[in-house]
Amino acid sequence: MELIIKFFVLISLALAIYVIIRNFDVIKIIMIYLKDLLLGK
Repeated sequence: MELIIKFFVLISLALAIYVIIRNFDVIKIIMIYLKDLLLGK
């Protein structure tokens, strides 16, 4: 039973890290777009 809980926690952590990394990419793209918009490129 304890093994199942540890496995579930591990999967949840991996998923959370993946989502955070994906969101960093989106935020980075938006920041670059706004910077280019402001600088008139």
